[in-house]
Amino acid sequence: MKILIIGSGGQLGTDCVDILQNNYEIVPIDYPQIDLGSRKSVEDVLHASAPEVIINCAAYTAVDKCETEQEAAWKINADGPRYIAACAATQGCRIIHISTDYVFDGKKGLPEPYYEGDRVNPLSEYGKSKLAGEQETLKCVPEAIILRTAWLYSAHGANFLKTMLKLALSDPARPFKVVNDQFGSLTWSYTLARQIERLLDSSLTGIFHTTSEGYSSWYEAACYFLAKMAVPHSFVPCTTAEYPTAAHRPTNSILSNTVLERHDLSVFRSWQEDVNLFVSQHKNTLLEEASV
Repeated sequence: MKILIIGSGGQLGTDCVDILQNNYEIVPIDYPQIDLGSRKSVEDVLHASAPEVIINCAAYTAVDKCETEQEAAWKINADGPRYIAACAATQGCRIIHISTDYVFDGKKGLPEPYYEGDRVNPLSEYGKSKLAGEQETLKCVPEAIILRTAWLYSAHGANFLKTMLKLALSDPARPFKVVNDQFGSLTWSYTLARQIERLLDSSLTGIFHTTSEGYSSWYEAACYFLAKMAVPHSFVPCTTAEYPTAAHRPTNSILSNTVLERHDLSVFRSWQEDVNLFVSQHKNTLLEEASV
């Protein structure tokens, strides 16, 4: 089976390539080899690669910049998926499209999670553009797989955990503020890539929530990770109001992997177990990178 991985240089894309190349023929591609804002660029890539499956990991993920760079965000997060799905429909390709918790407004009472069938109501341009990407994909390819995930981290690229590590190492005594009233599930992109591999072997289609089990605040997640890394810090919890950002973020980003669990297909562990494993595998590399 030939699989085209779009956004192969990102966190999830990198892990998808690493895992799937063992059993599938992988065609990795990223910007500038493909321009998701150009229908012709997308069509040229899909025609040339002739994949049987497309995994779209690409996204404009700078949430705050999406508020001021709306055109760029919508090109990548909405137009790109539409072009991909339209071309895939003519070529008969399967699609796995990666989406986000930001399609919800986060106003559901804690600790009740969001389920796949819950009403969507994005607060930010990022969330709105990603929801449009879901809708455009399903409009062209109704049997597509949509994976909503949240709070991704990995050993590659930039993410919350690596930022926290760099801050702690830069000044262990400084009381950096970390938000303590937004809740979600840290999700290791490696585990999500394993979940994608599991879904490739199934006939299921539709929308799936794909995050680690359990939840925490950003502050709690940072403290847990740094404790496992044995890195001292002086972080202090703060409210969202004390740390204003351009984009509104959901208070409740907890997703329930209900559909996967119903079909006994979930590979997800607790977020703490995955952080433990992540640290055991990457601690030295993470410390070296953060110390530069």
